[in-house]
Amino acid sequence: MAREQDPMHRGIGMTSQRTRERLIQRLYEEGISNAKVLEVIRRTPRHLFVDEALAHRAYEDTALPIGNNQTISQPYMVARMSELLLEAGPLDKVMEIGTGSGYQTAILSQLVERVFSVERIKVLQDRAKERLVELNLRNVVFRWGDGWEGWPALAPYNGIIVTAVATEVPQALLDQLAPGGRLVIPVGSGEVQQLMLIIREDQGFSRRVLGSVRFVPLLNGPLA
Repeated sequence: MAREQDPMHRGIGMTSQRTRERLIQRLYEEGISNAKVLEVIRRTPRHLFVDEALAHRAYEDTALPIGNNQTISQPYMVARMSELLLEAGPLDKVMEIGTGSGYQTAILSQLVERVFSVERIKVLQDRAKERLVELNLRNVVFRWGDGWEGWPALAPYNGIIVTAVATEVPQALLDQLAPGGRLVIPVGSGEVQQLMLIIREDQGFSRRVLGSVRFVPLLNGPLA
């Protein structure tokens, strides 16, 4: 009987550890300084979140296609957005808009107490669920629905992260932020997209623009 392969190593060769270490070194050199974020990215097998045909590129610092006109985000962007969420300290309740491959979800699940992830493409959501179960990451709850609406029934959230670019900041997401809560979101369209950090404060919201980014669009409505 063939021995079942460790899921942490499926789809990649003997250079796995070296390629992961090179990725972590690159993220550090590009300004990612949160040691916990770097360690979680180091130990999370990104190759499980892409097609096996692309597994050899899993530890490159680049976005990769995952089907349905969607991509798995560049590791730097996953690290940067996670770091921004945690800038003010630990979080216990985070909503993710755009489950996609489940890679950002897996990173978040190891950094915060609970993750509530919303995805409009059911087949992507189902694959992501399977991957997280395979990795024994069980503090994530999924919703199939419209990311523009968030998940109001379970609000408020200490943090919200959006993994697709919105043409404007959805009011529903602002409404679902807890006092002091942080929203990390790319805003814009086409070639002009900016990553923003929005914090709910006593007298409203503060906003920081953090630089140019490139994401797939945040679309409306569920899609089977």
